Amino acid sequence: MQTRRFAQVDVFTAMPLLGNPLAVVIDAEGLSDAAMASFARWTNLSETTFLLPPTDPQADYRVRIFTPGGELPFAGHPTLGSAHCWLAAGGTPRNKGELLQQCGIGLVRIKRVVERSGKERLAFAAPPLRRGGPVSAALHEQVLRSLRLAAEEVLDVVWVDNGPPWIAARLKSAEAVLALTPDFNAMAGIELGVIGAYPSGSKQQFEVRAFVPGMGVPEDPVTGSLNAGLALWMLEAGLCSDNYVVAQGKMLGRAGRIHVQRSGADVWIGGDVTPMINGEVRL
Repeated sequence: MQTRRFAQVDVFTAMPLLGNPLAVVIDAEGLSDAAMASFARWTNLSETTFLLPPTDPQADYRVRIFTPGGELPFAGHPTLGSAHCWLAAGGTPRNKGELLQQCGIGLVRIKRVVERSGKERLAFAAPPLRRGGPVSAALHEQVLRSLRLAAEEVLDVVWVDNGPPWIAARLKSAEAVLALTPDFNAMAGIELGVIGAYPSGSKQQFEVRAFVPGMGVPEDPVTGSLNAGLALWMLEAGLCSDNYVVAQGKMLGRAGRIHVQRSGADVWIGGDVTPMINGEVRL
């Protein structure tokens, strides 16, 4: 065991305790897969990340992402939180103004996006969908059972797989999303995101909830990968504007905010990162 730099941040919030916490082991070189998995189970957060030297010469750093139930090839709030911690620990990007993160799906671009208000946030470029389009009839039925909803209450059920194999269900309203009482036993084997729109003129345009019971996370507080997949699908389908804000986490006592912005060919998924803990861990 050795002493390693450690941080914990709150992602997708500018206010402490209202986002999705992330544990980051900054000096993770030399840790075994088993040690990483064990520490992630111990932190018991939705994700814990481990920063490593890149093996791709283009990348600035490499990250491995673990839930209490296993490793992920990509995830959104760990991407933003890990980038923040790498920079705060003295990391210098190879290319000015943009980071390249190496993870299980390859390289992910990260930069600071300036909002219309002048606010700057870290944002990652949404990875392309590996799988899209409607799910099979059997999966559609499983989603309905999992959400305890009738067919007429669900507008769409589609793949938004961008590494994590997300299935997205679109409901008629944000209110319907917040009213869900899922059946997690029926959800076995699927990772399910749900989205519904707020009335016109609301501060947030959509409400999202994410359910991943098979990875030890029955409901995730705020989910970047899901929102990235949802953004690519909804923009292509004409279901949203080029710039919008998502609320997530209300049913868990959180107030996460995800800022989506299309710029040319890229869709950027942004959010605030709030530092919470800095120190050392023995691993």
